[in-house]
Amino acid sequence: MALESSPEDPVPVRTISRLLGDWIGRLGAQWIDGQVAEFRPRPGARLQYFVLRDTDADMSLSVKADSSVLGRVDPPLAEGQRVVVHARPDFYAGRGSLAMLAKEIRPVGIGALLAELERLKALLAAEGLFAPERKQRLPFIPHRVGLICGRASAAMEDVLANARDRWPAIAFEIREVPVQGAQAVPAVVKALHELDAMPEVDVIIVTRGGGSVEDLLPFSNETLVRAVADCATPVVSAIGHEQDAPLIDFVSDLRASTPTDAAKRVVPSLREQQDLVTTLRRRAQVVLTHLLDREEQAIVHRRQRSRAIVANRLDAAASDIAHLAARVRTLSPAGTLERGYAIVLADDGSIVRDADTVPEGADLEVRVAHGRLMARRTDAPAG
Repeated sequence: MALESSPEDPVPVRTISRLLGDWIGRLGAQWIDGQVAEFRPRPGARLQYFVLRDTDADMSLSVKADSSVLGRVDPPLAEGQRVVVHARPDFYAGRGSLAMLAKEIRPVGIGALLAELERLKALLAAEGLFAPERKQRLPFIPHRVGLICGRASAAMEDVLANARDRWPAIAFEIREVPVQGAQAVPAVVKALHELDAMPEVDVIIVTRGGGSVEDLLPFSNETLVRAVADCATPVVSAIGHEQDAPLIDFVSDLRASTPTDAAKRVVPSLREQQDLVTTLRRRAQVVLTHLLDREEQAIVHRRQRSRAIVANRLDAAASDIAHLAARVRTLSPAGTLERGYAIVLADDGSIVRDADTVPEGADLEVRVAHGRLMARRTDAPAG
């Protein structure tokens, strides 16, 4: 039956506290999987406290355990450790606080972790998240590089130093976050979402130095891997060393072996590009020189050929003219005179073709090949 209360008939704190304790106690003891956080051992204290965080979500539970329970944990309990805790809810009515009272704590062994990673890897691969066709091309010269790394970490310094050595003007948008332990996954995912939403960031590097399998577990977390897969901005992973292979490496657009390698893969070398430009310029000059030389030789050959054609045509024309001139000379009056003929002209300059047209005593001009003679018409003696 629901508890009834009103402003005139309120319920005392002790009643609510007792009812909460009763309801919470109904859950009973449960086996809980999580990651140890905020564990500060208190020497000599009977009860020890720590926080058990969810490995995929930003949720946690307060846990308390007898020192004898912690003493049986092998290896000893430590922050970032993956554990399975057998605990029941314990509501402390005096302060209205809730904690899980642990009766047994079992570290998750490397074998179990690796088996879980293989299962998750197969699941994500079956969904196509590792497919090559999903990979995005990196920009040739990024305008701004997003960098997710540990706070003041060597990995961050490696990326920045190598990138700026290669391209001094390169700009970075840096997010320093926990890269190990229970807080790593939500912090890295949050940073990914922030950088992916910035239009000026056109590539994101996620990096951290080496570590154990447990240290690198956040970068095989399903929530984080799916967040990388959903990024519209190309993502480069540089987690651990060459032999390390967290699941983020398979879903990222490019996997770098080290933070230094990430800088070299993302940022081009200014000196190399300058050398390339110089080499290309020299090659272009050589090609243009050869092209100009070839064109110049072609022009010379065309000029020589044109001259030869024109000379041949002029010679042929001269020969034709000479032949025509000879024919003209042969057929002209001068040619006729050269053969011994003469032309008789009347006193008005007209050619005399008929003797009867010339009157008696008329003066005539007789032209021969060389010179002229004057004559007068007289009747020829009869017979």
